[in-house]
Amino acid sequence: MHRDEADRSADDARRDTEPIPGMAHPPRNRADDLLGDGDSPPPSGRADIPPPIEEPVGGYTDTDDFDSATGLPNDGPRRVTSVEPEPSAYVARYLFPTEKYRGEWRRHWIHIIVPIIVLIVATFLMGFVSSLLAHYKADIAVTVVVLLWVLSLIWVGWRTFDWFQDRFILTNKRVMLINGLITRKVAMMPLLRVTDMKYQQSPLGRMLNYGTFVLESAGQDQALREVPHLPNPNELYLRVVEEMYEPEAVEARLGESESDGSDA
Repeated sequence: MHRDEADRSADDARRDTEPIPGMAHPPRNRADDLLGDGDSPPPSGRADIPPPIEEPVGGYTDTDDFDSATGLPNDGPRRVTSVEPEPSAYVARYLFPTEKYRGEWRRHWIHIIVPIIVLIVATFLMGFVSSLLAHYKADIAVTVVVLLWVLSLIWVGWRTFDWFQDRFILTNKRVMLINGLITRKVAMMPLLRVTDMKYQQSPLGRMLNYGTFVLESAGQDQALREVPHLPNPNELYLRVVEEMYEPEAVEARLGESESDGSDA
């Protein structure tokens, strides 16, 4: 009985070592390819082969998901997005030749929420009152109501165009704020004089992605001390801080972008 079990074990071992039909060579282990199979020396030119790359923790397999500087996986999209490389004609007139433009931002649309509400309410009231007065044949009153509505349209248009021209500007030297349609106001603060900077977001601001910037300069009140309703406050905060503390990194990144564009 023991002899039959030994014969069956020998037969099983022989079947395990026999080559699979249809395969010229049995499968080899990756370690055998790198180190040799023991009977022959390692293949020439294989001594410098690096060890296999292990899959990083978290299931990241695309190299684009990793930061090239730190090698750590990114938590999401780029925190700082690209802006136009050249200033608009409206802004360029306020920059001196040796100043390097970094970006310009228009205030969030919430800045004109009051004119938008006024326009909606005025239009509704104009239609309701006009139809009511027309029923009583009060033509003069209807004309007055329509004129008031037209005046509200002019006021809303003026506020909207003023918002469209309002710009927050960042350069390598300063931050600027340009506003005013009839009376133009240009305020600026040198980056070297900024001693503290923060931004605040209300619950609505977090939902709609806008915030209020507060800049301090040597304990003095400045025209740029508080700038409300700026869009993408986290991105803007990163840009200003990087320009203040890592200007060389900004220059290097912009230089790489320009070289990539010229190569393309």
